[in-house]
Amino acid sequence: MTAMVPIMSSDRRATPVIRTLVVDDSVVVRTVIGRILESNPAFAVVHKTNSAEHALGYLAENAVDLVLLDIELPGQSGLAALPQILSANPQVKVAILSGKCEEGSAAAVEALALGASDILSKPGSGSFGEQFPSALIDRLMRLFSDRPAATPLPRTIVPTTPVPAAAPLACLGIGASTGGIHALGQLFEGLSAPLGVPLLLTQHLPASFTVYFAQQLARMTSLRVKVAEMGEALMPDTVYVAPGDANLQLRRGLHGRVIVALSPERTPAGNLPGVDPMFSSMAEMYGAGAAGVVLTGMGRDGTMGARDIVAAGGWIVAQDEASSVVWGMPGSVAGAGLTCSIMEPVAIMDFVARRGRVAG
Repeated sequence: MTAMVPIMSSDRRATPVIRTLVVDDSVVVRTVIGRILESNPAFAVVHKTNSAEHALGYLAENAVDLVLLDIELPGQSGLAALPQILSANPQVKVAILSGKCEEGSAAAVEALALGASDILSKPGSGSFGEQFPSALIDRLMRLFSDRPAATPLPRTIVPTTPVPAAAPLACLGIGASTGGIHALGQLFEGLSAPLGVPLLLTQHLPASFTVYFAQQLARMTSLRVKVAEMGEALMPDTVYVAPGDANLQLRRGLHGRVIVALSPERTPAGNLPGVDPMFSSMAEMYGAGAAGVVLTGMGRDGTMGARDIVAAGGWIVAQDEASSVVWGMPGSVAGAGLTCSIMEPVAIMDFVARRGRVAG
């Protein structure tokens, strides 16, 4: 199969196939996965191997778009090889396909933190059911939802309104989805000094991930990190993580202090937790002192809330397209003209500190 031959999407525009490398220690699994992918014209399985070392050797000489990677491999493990795979091709998307990396496990969160784009549970070699092939294709296609077949958002964005700089930063909100854990690591790497304000974080993850995610995040930063609890007062230089089963929102408590108000309602787009309600609540509580960061992720969650922040006099920064796993969420706020800057995650915190004029 010729990997570079374009296919025709449903809207009759040419779309390059997704060149895929399958890395699994089972020949049965490699064969089954290969057949599933090659039954769909969007994919071309360009190579299959049973070891991370062989995969890295292949990547040294060949470009691929997607790596399906098992965790348990002979020799070097999949987790150990993941950073090297991403280093060999920073644009490649790695989906972990493993029976030993269940959703919510420490290994799954570690894989996401190292840069994996998604985690998929692999059935036993003799139990690939009727639903698995379609579920696998659907999950992988979502990672490439921003390929050329879709109508691209503008690459050069000019904010529609000037961004006010008078109000000091009072609260920073961060929203992320697919690829977000890796981006968060880069974001906090760029924090050279405390901002002196509370930080709210909504990362699209199932509830079972929350505890491990907060623990992983705490290793990325010197700031205090905790899962947000109903009614607690916000403290500066603390990262409040939205629980997986509730929106992280705010309200006024005793003596006018801002406190956490958790809400279990899904957003109109079906997100829980959602970035939109977090941003909107920040705008209501902090007005021009609210600022938001939108990192990599599928969909448009964050755009409506970003409108509220900007309307209140605050401002929004988005991750750039080149460094995003999926430029859906940041691309949406950028395309709506709501951003004052678009940049790679490692540069964002320095920009926030300067824009918010908060002394370190």
